[in-house]
Amino acid sequence: MIRTRLRRHPIPIRSHFDFALVLTYALPANVLEPLLLPGLELDRFGDDGFVAVALVQTRDLRPAVLPAFIGLDFFLAGYRIFTRYDAGERKLRGLQILRSRTDSRIMTFFGNLLTHYNYSRARVDVKRNDGQLAIAMGDELDVVADLTREATLPAASPFANWKTARRYAGPLPFTFDHERETNSIVRIEGVRQEWKPRPVHVDVRRIEFFNQPAFANTTPVLASAFYFEDIPYLWRRGVAAPLDADA
Repeated sequence: MIRTRLRRHPIPIRSHFDFALVLTYALPANVLEPLLLPGLELDRFGDDGFVAVALVQTRDLRPAVLPAFIGLDFFLAGYRIFTRYDAGERKLRGLQILRSRTDSRIMTFFGNLLTHYNYSRARVDVKRNDGQLAIAMGDELDVVADLTREATLPAASPFANWKTARRYAGPLPFTFDHERETNSIVRIEGVRQEWKPRPVHVDVRRIEFFNQPAFANTTPVLASAFYFEDIPYLWRRGVAAPLDADA
């Protein structure tokens, strides 16, 4: 039971995002729904659901009560489904983590000790020059963002405009886990500041995440790409809520 409680994100965590590049992909809802944890619903837009690929340079991650200089700096790549959770008095929008990648051994250890986020290590190469941000992650991912070019929506995006696309840009207020041992939903609320998403043009040269059996016979569609920078962030302590016995 101690291990179970530890993985509920038991203490508030503070950090700073130097930058974040978020690619949002549209997939048919019936492809994503089998991946959902008990108690969660797909956050749909018409017949589509969405998976975000968040590429984040993180600085000074530490328990909220401690000073920034002891914090951990690392790169994070997160693959998440946009979901909803019925909390009774209201429905909450949030993210279900599918996979988390990081270049930090320490973050891999403590991330898997204190969360269900499924951290694994990756070799990451980040380059910024002449208004471009290039991120490569071994043979897994290769993307270049043009931070100077005025962006238009990707040609096949299901969104009619950037205002609608921004609703699926992240970071959303909550992250959801399912605690199997107690059949509970653990929700972790994130509090962001200076959140100013900027549409950017991206060249996605490789993304291997979607080459899995779960996504067979479907083609993910790039729906939007947003860039953020200089964001103070706080994750509040996780809260567990039991599900109905038949959930």
